[in-house]
Amino acid sequence: MMPVPKLLIATNNPHKLEEFGEILAGLPVTLTSPQAEGINLDPDETGSTFEENAIIKALAFAAASGLPTLADDSGLEIDALAGEPGIYSARYQNTAKDDHPGRCRIVLDKLADVPWPDRSARFRCVVAVATPEGLVGTVSGAVEGFINYNIRGENGFGYDPIFYSPDFGQNLAEVSAEEKHRISHRGRAGRAAVPLIKQVFNL
Repeated sequence: MMPVPKLLIATNNPHKLEEFGEILAGLPVTLTSPQAEGINLDPDETGSTFEENAIIKALAFAAASGLPTLADDSGLEIDALAGEPGIYSARYQNTAKDDHPGRCRIVLDKLADVPWPDRSARFRCVVAVATPEGLVGTVSGAVEGFINYNIRGENGFGYDPIFYSPDFGQNLAEVSAEEKHRISHRGRAGRAAVPLIKQVFNL
């Protein structure tokens, strides 16, 4: 029996690994992580866009692992803050890597006097797929919403507890993972990446 091919997901973030595992569950590939492959790599994300950073990560991890690789770069764009935090979403205002609540509080403080119609925002995600031979392609996904006035919900991660989704009438952290993946930026980008993955593995 032919072994199931491996697709490296270029992150050790357990939340992202879990999300991509659920989004790509129908594909006959085994998802693996840098940690599982014994790869310790932290490429400099020197790009000025989500797409550039996703490509940097996909190419670096594909070269290091010798495996087809999926990488994403994603973040929150807030219109009242001229698109911030954008590509700096995971390290906004020099916060610690795992300080998701701290970043949420920073955003809420910055928007304290901003009325609801002007609190529009979106999550954006770009996925890049690469092989050791080079880039296969990129796809993107986005979801529109608003920054709520307070932190609510126990699900999700990152800015989900302050991102209000008109689709659900709730913050994203208040809906189930299955519901979130149906409309989320990463869910949309991940599903859009399926043809690229099938191309890589001749599926």
